[in-house]
Parts: sequence; structure tokens; C-alpha cells
Amino acid sequence: MKTNLLKVLILLVTGVLITASTPPNQNNTAKSKFVVVLDAGHGGKDPGNRGGGFQEKDIALSIILKIGAELEKNKDFKIIYTRDSDVFIPLDKRAKIANDANADLFVSVHCNSHSSQAYGTETFVLGLRRSSDNLEIAKRENSVIYLEEDYEVTYNGFDPNSPESSIGMTIMQEEYLDQSILLADFVQKKFTNELKRNNRGVKQDVFLVLRETFMPSVLIETGFLTNKEEGPFLNSTSGQSKMADAIVEAINDYSHSINLSVLDNLEKNAPAEITVKQGKIEEFKDSYNGITFKVQLAASTKKLEPKSSNFKGLTPVFREKEGKLYKYYYGATSSYSQIQSLHNEAKTKGYKTSYLVAFKDGEKITVNDALKSQGK
Repeated sequence: MKTNLLKVLILLVTGVLITASTPPNQNNTAKSKFVVVLDAGHGGKDPGNRGGGFQEKDIALSIILKIGAELEKNKDFKIIYTRDSDVFIPLDKRAKIANDANADLFVSVHCNSHSSQAYGTETFVLGLRRSSDNLEIAKRENSVIYLEEDYEVTYNGFDPNSPESSIGMTIMQEEYLDQSILLADFVQKKFTNELKRNNRGVKQDVFLVLRETFMPSVLIETGFLTNKEEGPFLNSTSGQSKMADAIVEAINDYSHSINLSVLDNLEKNAPAEITVKQGKIEEFKDSYNGITFKVQLAASTKKLEPKSSNFKGLTPVFREKEGKLYKYYYGATSSYSQIQSLHNEAKTKGYKTSYLVAFKDGEKITVNDALKSQGK
């Protein structure tokens, strides 16, 4: 019985992926603004958690409206809200709003709760559950579907409490996972470094609202309403403003790294086809055999010539296509000290949000895994 259910779920997910992975109104060349869909969790008849006597739906909405108000000051952004008042919006409709807008980002804000005095922030991307704690959070956020009519039809029989319902979900957003994790990391660093909040990390789990979106997406748990200090902080105007400002800064950092203005400004100079020459991998004393380190400068739907004049004098720059995005890398070396030097140079040139990536046998791996690969 379970085997048949798994087969059906995988077929359903695959079918949705084929038909929905490219929104019908997608037109990357025509879109000039960076579109961010802001989602305040819960609302209306769904109050969310009420830890400490507070209302998650009200706090989430307040934070989202503050984020939107600040981002709207930037003419390069277009902000869309899934809700801007105390109304109930089904999870699939929230995702549809983002998909129909061909959004560049989907950001969902929530508040956490726990039976203990747990505290801190965590940001989720879509993925198979990793721990029992994550599962409980996912169950709580997904259980809102029980308030929706015909939820079994809408979500293809998804059951928040069923492990089988998780199978195949990461397929849906695999193309956007790197970008989602990048944004989530920016968010957590802002919370930790600037607001001194307890960092519970970037995590993966099965959230329906993330499953249904087809762009980089994150779900932010801003803290625990059940904590005697964190609850009042999140319920305060000051606390909400601080959390909103940190998220705004993270979105700005992400937008700079993923869709740099230099790419838009130079689009008219981009030739129809460019063949990128392979870079020579330099050898140094601290070289890692079989590993190539690079600095990722940007990622964009724009296809540009990777010449130094397009990238503030940096050379060599390489362009590689991953999914729907062109990614632009600076340098190629097996030396970790050399790539750190190149990274510092890139940041000096203005690429403040650039970061290191690693490859092994042509496949991307984490930098940590690369450094551990030879026991160094």
C-alpha cells in the first residue's frame, strides 16, 4: 500500500514540475524590477500560535508591512503582498500570487513556539525533514490546510503528518535550492551579527507554502512567542522594526549578489553566443587535488560576455549555466589561500556579497566538504 502511494506521489510531483516549473507569464527579458513577494504567515480565522498570549498572525503581518515599506523606497524593487490585512489566505493561493508575478523571491515570516523556553531564530528552505524538531514546526505551519475547503484535492492528498507526503518534494525546487539557502544564510547572519539573536541555523523541511512556489523561497521563524523574553520583544514595535530591518538588509544583499545592476546595465552589450575559455587551475603549496575553488560574483538570467570590462577589471571571469541562471565566477584554483586572496580582491572591487564555491570532478560541493576531502 505504501509503495503504491509513493509511486503516485512521485508521479504527481513530476507532473506538476513539468507543467508548472515555468510560469506562463514568464518574460525575463522584459522584467526590469526585482520582484519580491512578502508573505505574512496565518491570518483571519487562522491565528497561528498564541504563545505568551500573543498573536502570531498580527506580529507576522506587522513585520511584513515594515519590510515592504522599506523595500518600496527602492525604485528597483516591486513589492507584492500575499496579505496586507487580517484575512485568511490558503497556502496554495499564496504561492500562486508569487508564481503569477514571476517573482524573484518569496519571503514568508512566522513566529515559533515550544513547550520549553527555547529561543532564537531559524530560516527554512524546502527539503526533506532533518530532525524531529523541524518536523513539529513543519506540521504546525502546514496544519492550516485543515481550515481550507477541499484541501485533499488542492494538495494532491498531502497529509502534514505523513512521511510519505514528503517524498519527491525537493525535486520541485531543486533548481532554486542554492539561491534559497543563500538568502536564508544572509537572513540568519543579519539576525545573529547585528541583532545578537540566538542563531538556530538554516534548515530544510517540507513546508507546503514553499513547495508550491517556483522561485527562491524562504520561511523565517523570527523567534519564540513562548519565551518569556523573546515573546514580548517580538510583540513590541521596536522588536518588530529591528527584525524587519535585518530582513530588508538580507534581501538587499541577496539582490545585489543574484541580479547585480552591472548585468542589467550591460545587457545591451551582450553578444548572441559566447564560448567561455577554460581557466587554468594554478598549483600552490596548499592545493587540494581534484578540487577547484572559484569566487561567485553574480547570478542572473542575463547572458553577458565574461570579459574584464564587464566585471570591474576582474579577470579571468567564467560564465556557466545552471538551471535558468547564468553564474559568473572569478578565478579557478585548487589553492584555498589563493582563492581567499581572489575573494578579497573581488570584494575590494565592489562585489561585497560574492562568496566562495567549490567543485569536485565538475560537481559543486560545499567549501567545507572540499576542505575536509584531504584531511587538511
